[in-house]
Amino acid sequence: MVNQKLTATTEIGFTHDDFAALLDKYDYHFSPGDIVPGTVFSIEPRGALIDIGAKTAAYIPIQEMSINRVDAPEEVLQSNETREFFILTDENEDGQLTLSIRRIEYMRAWERVRQLQAEDATVRSGVFATNRGGALVRIEGLRGFIPGSHISTRKPKEELVGEELPLKFLEVDEERNRLVLSHRRALVERKMNRLEVGEVVIGTVRGIKPYGAFIDIGGVSGLLHISEISHEHIDTPHSVFNVNDEVKVMIIDLDAERGRISLSTKQLEPEPGDMIKNRDLVYDKAEEMAVRYREQMLAKQQGATTPEAAEVVSEDIPPAVEEDIPPAMEEDIPPAVEEDIPPAVEAVEEEIPPAVEAVEEDIPPAVEAVEEEIPPAVEAVEEDPPAIEAVQEEIPAAVQE
Repeated sequence: MVNQKLTATTEIGFTHDDFAALLDKYDYHFSPGDIVPGTVFSIEPRGALIDIGAKTAAYIPIQEMSINRVDAPEEVLQSNETREFFILTDENEDGQLTLSIRRIEYMRAWERVRQLQAEDATVRSGVFATNRGGALVRIEGLRGFIPGSHISTRKPKEELVGEELPLKFLEVDEERNRLVLSHRRALVERKMNRLEVGEVVIGTVRGIKPYGAFIDIGGVSGLLHISEISHEHIDTPHSVFNVNDEVKVMIIDLDAERGRISLSTKQLEPEPGDMIKNRDLVYDKAEEMAVRYREQMLAKQQGATTPEAAEVVSEDIPPAVEEDIPPAMEEDIPPAVEEDIPPAVEAVEEEIPPAVEAVEEDIPPAVEAVEEEIPPAVEAVEEDPPAIEAVQEEIPAAVQE
């Protein structure tokens, strides 16, 4: 009897008002930038409705479903699927939140790229477009830029589209939205793994500058500085070499970090001035002179003070000098993530009736035709060099080595 009375009292004491108050007590409060779990319960033609525990179903437009290009929501989401979503905007006038998956992928892509840079990793990526300053690739879904001065190939830039290149990181800057890479540095590093200081190699003169000649050795460029051509004074490298000359040179410095190779013919001269007077003799005796050079260098490292070692120590061997190629212009470096597109909420609020209807893409004309899969901060754009160049004027300064 007592239990029955208690039960009756309990049932009467918990009213509808109490229940509403309990719901309010445990109501979720969401803010832009939060990452929350959600379940897909309705897929629309241009988006999907997601249950994240809010009073009204949240909406994710198709352009926010992936860092890559998405043609249909079903490519990314399935009904009743549960996953994480980024809250892109606060509630609109209908109490609806706008969600994004792309922002989560964007943040994780930058994190992964920073990790790769810290590991000094070499990555491979295909060129999807070129502009007047260089080439465009994708790394972890982000758009990367290779300045023309860091592309080591004899092909015209336009012919690189579709070709996969090994790359090293030059700059990873999420705050400035810049991801810059070097093809040349990756090749030099790979080549350097098979080269040694004191080694004699055969190369071809590819360019002549007032300060020296650039020699192609197996696909990478090394500098034969004017001071390393001969023991005798030379007014200009043009007086000794012509473009396309085949030469024998010795490697005197390998700078893997900066991707530079320094060369010398002076160290191969049997007698001072032989590079000017009798180049064939220098080439015939090159290996013999290189052995002598390596012995002198070894003696130097061991602290020997032989006349030969002292001679090597006293010589002014210059470091490698950067190839004289103008740096990429500021406007040539596209951002890793497009920033010109207004927030997805603008499209959503204007076009989606409360909680149900799909969002039609509302991408501004200036970026409508840029490339597929271009990452976050906002919309990926379709591959279209003219459209890319239209955005380039807002891009921060080029990265110098």
